[in-house]
Amino acid sequence: MEKGFLSLVLHAHLPYVRHPEHDSFFEENWLFEAITECYLPLIGVLDRLHEDKVNYRLTLSLSPPLITMLRDELLKTRYLKHLHRLVELAEKEIFRTRKLPEYQKLARLYRRFFLNALDTYQNQYHCDLLSAFKKHHSAGNLELITSAATHGFLPLLSVSETAVRNQINIGIETFKSNLGYAPSGFWLPECAYYPGLETALGKAGIKYFFVDTHGIMNASESPRHGVYAPLDCGNGVAAFGRDSHSSKQVWSSQEGYPGDFDYREYYSDIGFDLDLEYIAPYILDSKTRINTGIKYHRVTGADLPKELYQPKKALAKAKQHAQDFINKRQQQIDGLSATMDRPPIIVAPYDAELFGHWWFEGPHWLEQVLRLASEDSNGVQTISCSDYLNLHPSQQLATPSASTWGDQGYSSYWINEENDWIYPFLHKAEQDMEKLASDLKGLVVNPLQQRALNQAARSILLAQASDWPFIMKSGTTSEYARKRITDHLARFNYLHESIRKNSINERYLLALETMDNIFPDINFRDFNPSVKPATTS
Repeated sequence: MEKGFLSLVLHAHLPYVRHPEHDSFFEENWLFEAITECYLPLIGVLDRLHEDKVNYRLTLSLSPPLITMLRDELLKTRYLKHLHRLVELAEKEIFRTRKLPEYQKLARLYRRFFLNALDTYQNQYHCDLLSAFKKHHSAGNLELITSAATHGFLPLLSVSETAVRNQINIGIETFKSNLGYAPSGFWLPECAYYPGLETALGKAGIKYFFVDTHGIMNASESPRHGVYAPLDCGNGVAAFGRDSHSSKQVWSSQEGYPGDFDYREYYSDIGFDLDLEYIAPYILDSKTRINTGIKYHRVTGADLPKELYQPKKALAKAKQHAQDFINKRQQQIDGLSATMDRPPIIVAPYDAELFGHWWFEGPHWLEQVLRLASEDSNGVQTISCSDYLNLHPSQQLATPSASTWGDQGYSSYWINEENDWIYPFLHKAEQDMEKLASDLKGLVVNPLQQRALNQAARSILLAQASDWPFIMKSGTTSEYARKRITDHLARFNYLHESIRKNSINERYLLALETMDNIFPDINFRDFNPSVKPATTS
């Protein structure tokens, strides 16, 4: 029997941002930065492990908005343009730093980095990153799961069972239509759980989900094995809890690895540091400064002048931290194995965007962790949660407690004085959509009405995204978040009224379909509360 298991879980999600009505848009850079700094480096890690025949298991959650954006032709075209600009900027930096040899070494590193990204994206995977992830799933190393349709914060949508059901089912259907199969696991947005949510997950064919540590520790029955074995929620759906120790080592701003002084400093970027005239062609509208990804300094230390980044030293530190991570998991497993009747499973979930974007060396760290865990000399074996359930199908019966992985562990980040005003409007729109679908039950609608009804349903889902209240609270791009919610609600209200009055403006409808083209197979009839969809399989 194996001593114990480590389940590494990366959740890849970005809000649906696509603005064909503009030539360029600041928030589209969120996707472009993540592709360059996170998703492509992650694919590079998986490719190297595959080439070296490393035996590993990793779980990657792909949210439906991200899946849709990665497939979108407009965003693909814009991303290639973005990448070519970065290559050009790196070339200019090589020339600008010609009398600063240490800086020029880094400029050359960034040119190689961007050219490699371009080659991987365009030539190796033909602008289809989902095919890369599918390849590694088919090889048996990568387990792919998904999340809610627009990453809706489910506890605050639960006034309507239909809203929760559609977030879950439409999310799963989006995954199936793009990846070709149904996922076993489901990432609850923000790990936000409330008792009873497992019912909707079970009906959708989901076998497991994740909660934060206190969701397991405060369960309806005291968990015999803490967070180191899943709970059966009573309907065959398992809840896995986050291990706080492995979380702190990576997430903590004080104790976590990414804050090491040798790692690259995220907040030092030439997009902000260089003269505006020089950097203008590579920022938004030649005037709004943005991150370029070219950063010359290391963390160095608090309140100290930033010193030059040394890549070799940083990668060596990442390898050292990977060994430390494995050693600490080994110590945990040694202690747990003596008291458990089954091998413990340490579940370590993280935002995928941490690796490469916020923590530049993160992909290298991850690769080293997976390589070390594959060695027979280590008593830690990587596993997916579905694999663990196959090995140990019988679990303790208990219901997790309401919880999230957000600040203070509950819902305070998503409902507070900055954003609580949105919920009456969201709930009213959901009620109106459900009434519309219910009134039309069994009635034939013409093609124009069908399009308007489906677009109204899209507007509801896009307004429900958890990203908007989160951003309002964090204060980063609050104006954009408020505009997104009010725009989607205004579009819904217009469509709702025009459908009721049978006065649909086809030209305006086409404009909305062009802008908000997510969920091409959506069916407004799923918003009828009496609809009982078949189990996803």
